[in-house]
Amino acid sequence: MALVSSKKMFQMAYKNGYAIGAFNVNNMEIIQGIIAAVREEKAPVILQISKGAREYASISYLRAIIDIAVKENPDIPVCMHLDHGDTFELCKQCVDDGYTSVMIDASHFPFAENVRLTKKVVEYAHARGVVVEAELGQLGGIEEHVVGISADDVLKHLTDPNQVVEFVEKTGCDSLAIACGTSHGAYKFKTEPKLAFDVIEAVGKKLPGFPLVMHGASSVLPEFKELINKYGGKMPDAMGVPESAISRVAKMAVCKVNIDTDLRMAMTASIRKVFAEKPGEFDPRKYLGPAREAIAGMVKHKLTVLGCAGKAAECC
Repeated sequence: MALVSSKKMFQMAYKNGYAIGAFNVNNMEIIQGIIAAVREEKAPVILQISKGAREYASISYLRAIIDIAVKENPDIPVCMHLDHGDTFELCKQCVDDGYTSVMIDASHFPFAENVRLTKKVVEYAHARGVVVEAELGQLGGIEEHVVGISADDVLKHLTDPNQVVEFVEKTGCDSLAIACGTSHGAYKFKTEPKLAFDVIEAVGKKLPGFPLVMHGASSVLPEFKELINKYGGKMPDAMGVPESAISRVAKMAVCKVNIDTDLRMAMTASIRKVFAEKPGEFDPRKYLGPAREAIAGMVKHKLTVLGCAGKAAECC
C-alpha cells in the first residue's frame, strides 16, 4: 500500500466512534517505535512532520524512512501529514514533496485572513489530491515554532461554534482543529484540567459528519514524568490531558488526536534511565533501542485509549 490521505480514516472514525492517533516524528527510532505499535495493534496511523522536524532531519531522510515503513507494512494505512504549516509556501512545498495531508495554521490571524490563507492552501492541495486541515480558535502553550496564547487565557480563546460553518464553507478545508481548552507542550494546566466539551459538542452539531481535530492532547503520562524526575530531570509541574477525556472526545466528532509530548517523554525517560543505571554506556544502540521500545509501548496504549486499535482494515 502507498501512503494514503486521512479522508477514509476520518470517515470510518466518525462513523464508528473512535479517533486516529497523529504522532509527531523526528527520527528513525520514533518512526520505528510507532510503526511497531500500529502493526501489532492493526491500527491506522498519521505520521506528522512539523516544520522543526523538517529542519532537524531533512524531509528526504524522514520520507525515506516512512516509505520503508509503508512498504514493509502493506496492511497498515499510513498518512504523512504536515503539522502546523505556517505559510502557503511551506504547505505548497510539502504538497510537492509528497505529503498526503497538510495543515495550514492561520489561527493567529483575524478571521478573514485565516479564511483567505486557508482557502489558498486548499485550492493548491486539492488540485493535487492532498487534504487540508485548518485551525479556528487559539491554543495555548509552546511547542517548537508554535507559540500559543498564555495558559491563563486558553479558555478565553476557544473556537466560536457560530463561526465554523462559514469558515468551512468559505475555505473548503477537510478537517478542523478547534480550540477546546488544551495547550501545546508538557505544561498544559496549572490546576485540574478542564476541557470545553460543550464547545466540541456544539461544533459537532453545527458540522454534522465533519471531522474535528484535537491538538495539544498528550497526557504527560505519570510513569514517564516520574522516571524523568527520578533520573535527574526537572518536570515537577508537568500536567496533560486526562486519557478519560481523550476517550470521550474520540466518541464525539473528534477524529484526529495529536500526540507529541508523550513521545518525547517516553524517549527521554528511557534514555535518562540507561544513562543513570549504566553511566559507562556510550553505544547509541544501547539507549536508543530501549527508547524505541518505550515509544512502541506508549503508542500501543494510546491506540486503545483512542479506540482505533484493530481498525486498520476498515480504513484502507
